[in-house]
Amino acid sequence: MKELLKKTAELLESGEDAVLVTIIASSGSTPRGSGARMLVGKNGRIAGTVGGGMVEYRSEQMALETLRDKSSLAHDFNLERNDVEDLGMICGGDVTVYFLYLDHAGRGAALARMGEKLLSENRDVWIITDIGGGGLFGFYTREEGFAGIEDIPEAVPLMTRRPIQTEIGSKKLYIEQLSSSGVVYVFGGGHVGQELVPVLTHVGFRCVVLDDRPAFVSRELFPTAEDTRLVDFDDIYKVVDIAASDYVVIMTRGHAFDCAVERQVLYSPARYIGVIGSARKTAGVNKILKEAGITDEQLSRITTPIGLAIHAETPAEIAISIAAQMIAVRSGKA
Repeated sequence: MKELLKKTAELLESGEDAVLVTIIASSGSTPRGSGARMLVGKNGRIAGTVGGGMVEYRSEQMALETLRDKSSLAHDFNLERNDVEDLGMICGGDVTVYFLYLDHAGRGAALARMGEKLLSENRDVWIITDIGGGGLFGFYTREEGFAGIEDIPEAVPLMTRRPIQTEIGSKKLYIEQLSSSGVVYVFGGGHVGQELVPVLTHVGFRCVVLDDRPAFVSRELFPTAEDTRLVDFDDIYKVVDIAASDYVVIMTRGHAFDCAVERQVLYSPARYIGVIGSARKTAGVNKILKEAGITDEQLSRITTPIGLAIHAETPAEIAISIAAQMIAVRSGKA
């Protein structure tokens, strides 16, 4: 989304009007989180996608009409079978697409730059669009509140990971979270870590990989990670600062290193602490931790064995089980 906002700003700054196309509902529910937007200029689609196929083609044509009419609008598409497959939907239904007209002489470029900046600051960011015909949009962060749009206190409780449409006063709003500030600290760059990080980044998690072996924190090994860091497992806080929105995944090359990391992260406010290993290993590590002064209450924060119980065996299967569990935690369902 940051790149899409950048291109939007560049287009408007060049003196050309634009249309930001967004899927705001599908099958009476919520849209895909990924690939739900595209930018259209006078020569057609510039960036992004709303799923491909006929829906994207028809949306592009309608966006060109929107440019000519200079007016924002929403349109419902009745999906054919091929359209459903293009959009990655499980069953049939309809999608609602919103066409946001942006006049190059208006505030669109400044707002797009504002969103680009907020997304660069690695914080929770929501986009709020007035889909009632006003053609306005802005952003919300918990630190700074509303930006680019008037304060709407009634909308604050609606700022969750779930995109929604709502009516507040005379405004009909579409609210969607664009980014989440939480970082996943993956301690251990071994086989499971190498499978896990690409899966997590693909579903929107920001990952930092840590290991005490230089070969296991190379950018070549983890091209999708936000960062890789060499760490002393006995003194992790030299290179990390774990916040309440962060996740910790511990899968080092040995029980002693796992234990050392657990002992330290249990004093952090981390949202999730998952540790790979068997029940037997867990009992042994817990015994050592309790002897070191860790309480039963602290130990209860640890999820181990990590991941959902899907009888995973291979590193790739284990990675899927861990990612699924973390998605559930992120959504508040676990």
